[in-house]
Amino acid sequence: MPDVKIFSFALRNVLRNRHRSLVTVLAMAFAGIIMIVFAALMDGFLDATERHAVIMNTGDVQIHAPGYMNDPDLYTYVDNTYELLSLLEKNGFYASPRLYGFALAAAGKSSAGVKLRGISINRENTVTEISRHVMLGAWLESGDTRGVVIGKKLARTLGVKVGDEIVIVGQASDGSMANDLYRVKGILKTVGDEIDQAGFFMLDTAFRELMVFPKGVHEIAIMRSNRDTDLELAKQRIEEIAGDYEIKDWQDLQPVIARILDLADAQKVIMILITYVAVATVILNAVLMSVFERIHEFGVMKALGVGPWFLVRLIFTELFIMIFAASIVALACGWFIAYRLELNGIDLSSIATGASFGGVAIDPVWPAKVTPGALFLPVLFLILIGFLAAVYPAVKAAVIQPVRAIYYR
Repeated sequence: MPDVKIFSFALRNVLRNRHRSLVTVLAMAFAGIIMIVFAALMDGFLDATERHAVIMNTGDVQIHAPGYMNDPDLYTYVDNTYELLSLLEKNGFYASPRLYGFALAAAGKSSAGVKLRGISINRENTVTEISRHVMLGAWLESGDTRGVVIGKKLARTLGVKVGDEIVIVGQASDGSMANDLYRVKGILKTVGDEIDQAGFFMLDTAFRELMVFPKGVHEIAIMRSNRDTDLELAKQRIEEIAGDYEIKDWQDLQPVIARILDLADAQKVIMILITYVAVATVILNAVLMSVFERIHEFGVMKALGVGPWFLVRLIFTELFIMIFAASIVALACGWFIAYRLELNGIDLSSIATGASFGGVAIDPVWPAKVTPGALFLPVLFLILIGFLAAVYPAVKAAVIQPVRAIYYR
């Protein structure tokens, strides 16, 4: 029989028992909606986590002197800083030099070890957005060599607030005592474990004066001008520019986050499969009931010369009609909900404030991200699971013996 005839037969059979067909369609659609929203939330969470790790601290790629990452020594530094910065900028990268040192900070009767970070605020703002992450007070200002910005947990440990003074004591590069008084200009929101507990931001000029460090930098953080470009190609180009220096991208610097992102697709597939196993039982039950209700009808059809392949195609066409309707509903409703969550997110500030994930702070507002994968992967799996669930009922209909089926009660 022609395909049009099969489709008309299938549509008639679907509409024959409207209530069962409606329940089956709604069950599949509901599962599809849940999975689309889940996939969009997962994509949003992972995208926000990567963005937070990169834009708040590391940048896309970093340059260090050989051996610095294994032993962050004050005397191990990148020498030809300005030449490298110029070449990087000519090749379309944003770059920010950073200086690091370790010291003891004291305020009142409290003290704590800190990691000093001297930055060029104009360049740093092109690479990271940490200047927008100030919780109290303000960010560093050019010319204010006594103003510093510190991490949230460090401020709590020292018992200081904006405007309070902190004494820094350490050893300068020339062996002398590095000792000076600074004023808390700002306190950061939760950024990451290292910055929260020991972050001490100051101007690069103030750092050089304190640590007697006239030349070189310990790190150059780099950001692509277009983050949609390939990271590996950008890293290779930076390696050509930097020569013998050590080059690491954010995935090397944040291996836990990178590994989780690599496994994200597998995690989504596993969750979708687990959910659709339950949906498969609903589909199997509905199609089996439909087949057993029509055994007599199938027997008559086979007695009239209808082949088993036609019955198999008929069962699958009926299921296709229901899955198609469920997919349309799932895509429409799932996209609408996911899009609203992309705009507004889920506010978890009451339970997730200050939480971190792989050493990176979690934004308390959980946004979704609507991507083609988030929309169509759940629908694709719905189609596959649905057709797999219909194999047994279709085979059951195909092997029916006409004589026994006609007299089946």
